[in-house]
Amino acid sequence: MKLKIIISGGGTGGHIFPAIAIANAIKEKFVDADILFVGAEGKMEMEKVPAAGYEIIGLPIMGLQRSLTLQNLKFPFKLLASMLKANKIIKDFKPDVVVGVGGYASGPLLKAATKRGIPALIQEQNSYPGITNKLLASKVQKICVAYQGMERFFPKDKIIITGNPVRQDIKNIAEKRTRGLEHFGLEATKKIVLVIGGSLGARTINESIEANLETFAQNNVQLLWQTGSWYAEKAAKVVEKFTSNGIKTMPFITKMDYAYAVADVVISRAGASSISELCLVGKPSVFVPSPNVAEDHQTKNAMALVNQNAAILVKDIEAKEKLVQETLLLIKDEAKQALLKENITKMAFKDSAQIIADEVVKLGIKN
Repeated sequence: MKLKIIISGGGTGGHIFPAIAIANAIKEKFVDADILFVGAEGKMEMEKVPAAGYEIIGLPIMGLQRSLTLQNLKFPFKLLASMLKANKIIKDFKPDVVVGVGGYASGPLLKAATKRGIPALIQEQNSYPGITNKLLASKVQKICVAYQGMERFFPKDKIIITGNPVRQDIKNIAEKRTRGLEHFGLEATKKIVLVIGGSLGARTINESIEANLETFAQNNVQLLWQTGSWYAEKAAKVVEKFTSNGIKTMPFITKMDYAYAVADVVISRAGASSISELCLVGKPSVFVPSPNVAEDHQTKNAMALVNQNAAILVKDIEAKEKLVQETLLLIKDEAKQALLKENITKMAFKDSAQIIADEVVKLGIKN
């Protein structure tokens, strides 16, 4: 039989890359599976999904702003338009199963599908679920999670602990170190810090790094700094005088396998996808959870590791004062790096995408 599957959600790389990993795993099992993505108009999935070789349709959905703003007046109209479009997509495509990965678009699409009795699965990446997935939990058949204790939020009998799917190319990175050093133009004899603020960048991390470029140079530490597109121009200017010190900046790192391969220590936001990748590659990490996320879920994600002595946490509000200081202490402490590496590696889930793909296929075949 030819399986027809819709995967819905997005908004950030943390939702999109796992969604693509699930789609690729399904394709490995069923080459002729017909997979359609549904995202939010204007969001990065509209670019990243076609680049990965899949068709995507956008909904006009938007999120509610937390502050009082005129934008919020548009919300009910956009929601209604999205529900109508989602119903039409379901009617036209006739999926056997739908998958929600979080993000604005997954709500209307999964609501439209489950109303018609189409089996559904949600993949919750965080240790504290978003409102969309909490609302959908009673309607879906399976809920794939990455953390223990999720029965606080979801029906226990629906939960499967799978971990978060990650990009396939970050497996076996040890053998890529030499190529990575060449690719980024870095020296093998000096320590390297990788800075990743998430796919959209992170203001506090960027400002903390910018203020301390001299400190990295003085300590003979090289820097691979992903800024996000909005900070890229400013970062490119400020690093000009440090290029001979191995301080490199770029808006977005496409060769993340090379970046992980060369990094001795990683500074990162604590999005679920980033954490899952860092567990898999086993890198000593300093997390700066974003304060601008629902229910402060990034702090909860990071604390799951900190409590196992598997990572270091620096609060966003303290980052300008403490982030670089903590990072340099860690880069000089080989024993601490080894301990964090050992403990973070224990928390890795392997083959998450394949396990989730199996569940999706089972639901689709039953249907």
